[in-house]
Amino acid sequence: MTQYFEPIPYSLWHSDKAAFAEKLGRSFRETGFAVITGHPVPLKTIDDNLAATKAFFALPTDAKETYHDAAGGRQRGYTPFGTENAKGHAQADLKEFWHTGRKLPDESPYRATMKDTPAVTEVADFDRATRALFDALDAFGADVLKGVALHLGLSEDWFADKVNFGNSILRLLHYPPQMDPPPEGSVRAGAHEDINVITLLLGAEEAGLEVKHRSGKWLAVNPPTGALVINCGDMLQRYTGGVLPSTTHRVVNPSPERSKFPRYSTPFFLHFNQDFLIEALPGCLAEGGKAEPPITAQDFLMERLRDIGLVKA
Repeated sequence: MTQYFEPIPYSLWHSDKAAFAEKLGRSFRETGFAVITGHPVPLKTIDDNLAATKAFFALPTDAKETYHDAAGGRQRGYTPFGTENAKGHAQADLKEFWHTGRKLPDESPYRATMKDTPAVTEVADFDRATRALFDALDAFGADVLKGVALHLGLSEDWFADKVNFGNSILRLLHYPPQMDPPPEGSVRAGAHEDINVITLLLGAEEAGLEVKHRSGKWLAVNPPTGALVINCGDMLQRYTGGVLPSTTHRVVNPSPERSKFPRYSTPFFLHFNQDFLIEALPGCLAEGGKAEPPITAQDFLMERLRDIGLVKA
């Protein structure tokens, strides 16, 4: 850990909301990231999801490909190795992944643009385990946003009706072992910013996450065991006029002695409701934030999915 990622105990939220909100906000302002310890996501929920993740990615390629929805922008189900690239990078990332999305009510108007997550038949506990983790991180993310709201001088529940049906995604990431040494200077996931409001990231078994500080220095993020890493996405940056920055980050290749081990990572991308209009908050503009043209969350998402190659222009 560095001085920039001092862990914030979640217990502080229950004893002193203002102090928690201040620590969270200050960490976001400095690096766009924060580390929270003592979070409420059950360890069994995390472990069950990881077991299901490993079982799924161990399936034959043909079996995984049956869950690949290229026409749907790969927003649900499986995306093969080497498909996604960081914005502005031609080289594909060295990963494959799975997306579990929100389970909508039958009558939801968002069904027109949010598909159901396909059921996986080959891994017995996959659907239950991934849904349990989605729900746990979705609930915790809503609590984190209460702290963000207080830091911005808003009511605690400001974000509640803006994200309650958002197109949030649980991403199961698999970076396969590298049996041959990777090229000098290459990375597993290119430098990028996240599209969404906030990202909640469970610690990976293998290191590699780095954050680019505003000084230009790359900082390694190595959270304590059991901690969650939270970062601001582009939607929150736009909504706050840049007061809370969406910071560039990457996953670097491992040392030669660790390159033959796979890396699993589980980010949860929390999104605004698709018809929510993202325009800078007046209070953030008064702080010196910069306004950008208003845009709906859905239009912004599609624009960025084209940038990273998941939706073809």
